Amino acid sequence: MQKALVLEKAGEPLVAKETAIPKPDAGELLVKVHSVALNPVDWKIQKGMPFGIDFPVILGQDIAGDVQDVGQGVTSFKKGDRVFFQNRFGQTGGGFQQYVISSAATTALMPSNVSYDEAATVPLVLSTAYVGLYNRLPYGLGIAPPSQIVGSFAGLPFIILGGSSSVGQMAIQLAKLSGFSPVIATASSAHTDCLKALGATNVIDRHLSWEALSAQVSDILNGKEIKYAFDCVGEQSTQQTGLSLLSPGGQLATVRPPLVAAPPNKAVIRVLGQLRAPENVQLLEDLYQNRATKYLESGVIKPNRVEVLNGGLSGIPDGLARLEANRVSMVKLVVHPQETA
Repeated sequence: MQKALVLEKAGEPLVAKETAIPKPDAGELLVKVHSVALNPVDWKIQKGMPFGIDFPVILGQDIAGDVQDVGQGVTSFKKGDRVFFQNRFGQTGGGFQQYVISSAATTALMPSNVSYDEAATVPLVLSTAYVGLYNRLPYGLGIAPPSQIVGSFAGLPFIILGGSSSVGQMAIQLAKLSGFSPVIATASSAHTDCLKALGATNVIDRHLSWEALSAQVSDILNGKEIKYAFDCVGEQSTQQTGLSLLSPGGQLATVRPPLVAAPPNKAVIRVLGQLRAPENVQLLEDLYQNRATKYLESGVIKPNRVEVLNGGLSGIPDGLARLEANRVSMVKLVVHPQETA
């Protein structure tokens, strides 16, 4: 048996329970969870927003831990391997428990230079940003994934709205990896140095008026056209800003359903960073099998900053309340399920 936090129904509190430790089926791993990160999707599911989730459910998308057992046919992992992965929301649930099942096809080995806490900040936001940039149209911007550290889009601008969000930070790094330049991000000015360290060439204060923001972008571009933008916030205002900044023929990826009608010469693309979305399967399997470990090991992708919550699983409800109240910035909240009393 193990300890877990269970959401019985939408709108109800998370309940601490003892549940059976699951067993891996063919192609799966059983992982002892050392670190799990909290995400806004967790409190949104709890509040009843429609994500197509069956209840009861154990939430927790971002997981890092040790392989305890491997299912039939798994040859790429063994007991004791340090791994990180994104939860599939299957019957055995996510990372708000002490042991969890993952699919070997979308699990990556942790490099030695990354801690469990750091690795747990990566999967969901990496998946979302990766799908947004590199999935085929109309599921992403249709950019070719970088096959080398030096990308092939030098001299082409890329704009990221909400650069200090977790997805925004990852999108900045991927845009840099692909060679885009300039990489322009909007964020609070307090985050300028951090975002430039990740690869943003310019950071514009998100509180500026449209006129002031547009003028700064124009000065930076010096006549270059904007074909790609990524709205990592998804509000009506940020979607409208992104569309307005795009040149004719440009494309805006956004993390929420479109709230603004795009003109005929521009496109809005809804990004879903879910493993189970059929259009994402091939792309994300390639990411976790062939790229994610190398990205972290080489340092071209850096994890989020971490704040560890005390109390193991019991620290999760307060952490989700902070996320819902928008009281978390430029940091990922992480808990250690094995420390649950």
